[in-house]
Amino acid sequence: MADKRMFFGTDGIRGTANTAPMTVEIAQKLGQAAGLYFCRQGETGRQHRHTVVLGKDTRLSGYMIECALVSGFLSAGVDVVLLGPLPTPAVAFLTRSLRADLGVMISASHNPFTDNGIKLFGPDGFKLSDAVEKEIEALMAEDLSGQLASPAAIGRASRLNDAAGRYIESVKSSFPRGLRLDGLKIVLDCAHGSAYRVAPAALWELGAEVITIGASPDGLNINDGVGSTHPEALCEAVRANKADCGIALDGDADRVLFANERGELVDGDQILALIATLWKRMGWLNGTEIVATVMSNIGLEEYLKTQGLSLHRTAVGDRYVVERMRQTGGNLGGEQSGHMVLSDHATTGDGLLAALQVLAALVDSGRPASELCHLFTPYPQTLKNVPYKGTNPMQNPALGETVRWAEEQLAGKGRLVLRASGTEPLIRVMVEARDEALVADVVERVSAHIQQLAAR
Repeated sequence: MADKRMFFGTDGIRGTANTAPMTVEIAQKLGQAAGLYFCRQGETGRQHRHTVVLGKDTRLSGYMIECALVSGFLSAGVDVVLLGPLPTPAVAFLTRSLRADLGVMISASHNPFTDNGIKLFGPDGFKLSDAVEKEIEALMAEDLSGQLASPAAIGRASRLNDAAGRYIESVKSSFPRGLRLDGLKIVLDCAHGSAYRVAPAALWELGAEVITIGASPDGLNINDGVGSTHPEALCEAVRANKADCGIALDGDADRVLFANERGELVDGDQILALIATLWKRMGWLNGTEIVATVMSNIGLEEYLKTQGLSLHRTAVGDRYVVERMRQTGGNLGGEQSGHMVLSDHATTGDGLLAALQVLAALVDSGRPASELCHLFTPYPQTLKNVPYKGTNPMQNPALGETVRWAEEQLAGKGRLVLRASGTEPLIRVMVEARDEALVADVVERVSAHIQQLAAR
């Protein structure tokens, strides 16, 4: 496709560290291009210094990418404020708070430590649009040597020492002032990621007894058997410690999953249903539309109807959820995977922020999490990841016949969602229906065909 982007995917730039596009050379060029782009968009008065806020997660390669980005921004005449390891939503928040021109997060989110990524936020704290990303890519393709800063105009780098404290106070401000978490025992899984300091501190300051796992990052263990993509560790720890609930974040803490007091997993759909119900009752909900993605369960949609609410589905990715919310003025959206967007408080998915909403409901109701966080029975749903090499099998016309067969089998009974991962060479096959045997049959036949096409 002629308009295909060179580097940016569904959530910034992502890939294997020290391999294109996650190389020092590309990161430096990105810093120069993004710096020049936002210098042109911002003020040009003599007293204004263009600034970028830069955070990262705990991956070893973060040091390398950070240094390359900093050198690129400084050479473009942009000052850099270094935050160190902080959640993605903290970077978005501080970009707005510090009136910066740009925010940058170095993270591959829930991916293993071997990967890394770069996410960009505009001065409003929202992720960049596709159009802006294309303009930055166009600059990256140019020879920028004649556009860089003069020796006297090179940028300066500094560190914001109280960045963590600012974010903690911002998140805590969303928690009802008359409530505390005293007496609540919580297992908190930080995925050895960017929230390993701020998340335990926030819960402790609100009075909770916090038992942490996944809070000892070494640069190589982020998301390794812990976090929201591996919730088994959380569920076991809740049972072993007889905790009231458990919270699992991912590597950059923009998503969250829960476990109830029985150690049973609570996914993003149930969390979204709970917050929607609470906010509607309290009069905090803007409108009647809740935004989710094509991956959310039909059971959520049916439950919301009983509450007088509707579900609008977008493409996968919290950026698309946010785009729809901004179009309609809605203030609640999320993903089954745990991205929760509460736009009254944040401009992007924030796992800790969403967790506090659930904990507030738990304290206020006095009910156990197993009751509070089970508002509907989901349809049986299976998601299978099919790896491929080379050409995306979804571009093969031969797949169409199998898709048509699947849709005929599911007509009026369920859904098939096929999509290519935006971060890995995988085709995600999701099927849901009330009949578990039908779900299993459709998943296996569609996945087998994709595997055949991938092997050609």
